[in-house]
Amino acid sequence: MARRGQPRNGARRSAPRDRRRPRDGGDDVMSALARAVREIEAALRGGRTTSATRTKFQAVALLLRDERTRVQSDGAGTAAQRAEQLKRLDAIATSLAMAAVRDPGLLALLAEDAVVSDEARSLRRDVLRTAGIEPAFETGTAEAPPVEEAPAAPAKPRVVPQSVVSRQLANPFLAPDFAAARPSAPRATPLAGWELLGPLLRSFERAAPSASTSMTLPEPSRRTIPGGRELMPHQARLVSAAAQGHRTFLLADEPGLGKTAQALLAAEAANAYPLLVVVPNVVKTNWVREAGLWTPHRRATAIHGNGDAVDGFADIVVVNYEVLDRHVGWLGDFGFRGMVVDEAHFIKNKTSQRSRHVLELSDRIRSFTARPLLMALTGTPLINDIEDFLAIWQFLGWIDATTPRAELMDSLAATGLNPADPGFYTAARTSVVDLGIVRRRKVDVAADIPARRVADLPVELDGAAGRSIRAAERDLARRMVARYSDAIANRRSGPVVEGIDHELVRRVARWEQKDAAEAGSGDNVFGMMRRIGQAKAGLAADYAAQLAHSAGKVVFFAKHVDVMDAAEELFAERGIRYSSIRGDQTPTVRQRNIDAFVEDPGVAVAVCSLTAAGVGINLQVASNIVLAELSWTAAEQTQAIDRSHRIGQAEPVTAWRIIAAQTIDARIAELIDSKAGLAAQALDGSEEEVGSSTDVQHAALVALLTDALTAA
Repeated sequence: MARRGQPRNGARRSAPRDRRRPRDGGDDVMSALARAVREIEAALRGGRTTSATRTKFQAVALLLRDERTRVQSDGAGTAAQRAEQLKRLDAIATSLAMAAVRDPGLLALLAEDAVVSDEARSLRRDVLRTAGIEPAFETGTAEAPPVEEAPAAPAKPRVVPQSVVSRQLANPFLAPDFAAARPSAPRATPLAGWELLGPLLRSFERAAPSASTSMTLPEPSRRTIPGGRELMPHQARLVSAAAQGHRTFLLADEPGLGKTAQALLAAEAANAYPLLVVVPNVVKTNWVREAGLWTPHRRATAIHGNGDAVDGFADIVVVNYEVLDRHVGWLGDFGFRGMVVDEAHFIKNKTSQRSRHVLELSDRIRSFTARPLLMALTGTPLINDIEDFLAIWQFLGWIDATTPRAELMDSLAATGLNPADPGFYTAARTSVVDLGIVRRRKVDVAADIPARRVADLPVELDGAAGRSIRAAERDLARRMVARYSDAIANRRSGPVVEGIDHELVRRVARWEQKDAAEAGSGDNVFGMMRRIGQAKAGLAADYAAQLAHSAGKVVFFAKHVDVMDAAEELFAERGIRYSSIRGDQTPTVRQRNIDAFVEDPGVAVAVCSLTAAGVGINLQVASNIVLAELSWTAAEQTQAIDRSHRIGQAEPVTAWRIIAAQTIDARIAELIDSKAGLAAQALDGSEEEVGSSTDVQHAALVALLTDALTAA
């Protein structure tokens, strides 16, 4: 096939390069290629090859060759990244070639001397532009060369969920009121000629250890929260500040101090609805859950993929960074009156796509809302990599790309100082902090929070693994329902029970347990829990990495070796040092790894076997624990937490239990918790817990069958 930009007589010259935005759009191109190949395969399965299919086939072949050449010559990424991209391209090319076998005429389009049609060239350019890439000018085409212009803006959205369209059509008055925003006219100040962003950053670097890290917050006011929930005093103070009119916050509390609840109730106090929440994927489901707990009268929805299931009429819209690029257009026109960015250090690089989209959305919100609520949540201490916070300050509207905005500039001018004055840096730091920086540590508010608590973090299992697990759970439920129905049909004696026969349900669950034990495999509860643990491994490790970045040392517990392996692989990829504590280690190796975690400040994570490291070791240097897999007993879970919650621990301990939402994992967690109180009563000085893992398995099967019969 004639290559792009190559004369058809075979004479070669260097091909022009497509102009890509910063942070290469290769992934977008590959997604477009994969989608196009699927469309070609579907068309060919339908019968006769049309001219449109031939054109698309040739355009995809052109793009595959060009993209492979680009990846091979790209010096920006690592060798491993290039190898992974080439592997993906080869898979797409293989699918295309297999599709071409259905029509021998398509194979001729792959020849080196094949004539490339203008339609194929045009389609190739369209695909590139859809991926956010400006195609290079090609000699011999009718398209004129592009004129020199400014760098392209971030790609506009490719999707608008139908429910969002319905919302706009249902009530045109929901459209944003652009006249409500107050223009921020520049003011003449004595500091107008000074470069100020650098001195503002240095004001934090030069701060004395005793310098305040938080704005002054009002005394907490008593607020009625549905469901009888209560805010801790430190949480209530921030909510009171929002109620009194403060609208921008950099909330940098340590993990475990309830930043999510504070943000949700600050939005309620400020009536900042609709509210947009941008989060990492691992906590997206948890935000919707927390909204249901703290603001149950507000509808919350999460955007997954193209947003097909999003509720366009929701008060709270949660989106993860990874899909923000698909939705930034309609989100910018939605009329939000508040925006929360969780794990805000994710936007520290202002040239990245995610940062550009977040800043674009905050600008849009400020353009049509006079006083929007803007909150950046992060557990990262402000003194670390302070330049990273320029993007956060810009999101909050405290600065623009080069200078402080009006409110901060007025505050700096009011000091009567400039960067040449010795007292400027202390006063400047105070000016920034007073705009809304709030930072509390666990040790500072220890009286507010329990000394030890378990916080559940629900996660969505996406992709093939999640679908397979949910399908296996449905099959297990159907199998038990069939056994229950057969038993009812074949019953010849005994009392007739109205509704569900709960004694029979318990017997069916025992039959299922017995069959699973004899078979030694299959879709039993133990097998599904292991598969769920494997599927959760990456998400749990990702959250542990975030905690390590934000709060220091973290203990990561898992039951199975493959889950530990997956976690350690992720930590290694991210440059996070870890110690591994496993059952197959010699006592010497085990102690050396424990000492490394306890004594070496650079070792951030201890990856521990729940059974091998759950007893007999001291890990009190960490106050955050990630339980990647559920224990089968409350005692086993408590023993793991007590590796950190023990004499010598100076801070409250939080155990983050990763729960696979919409699976039996959540049911098992409830059962373990319900048995914890009974076990505590029966211990009586011994360490033997009432019940066993078999009891929990039986209870889980009973609950699964009962739910299935109730839904039938």
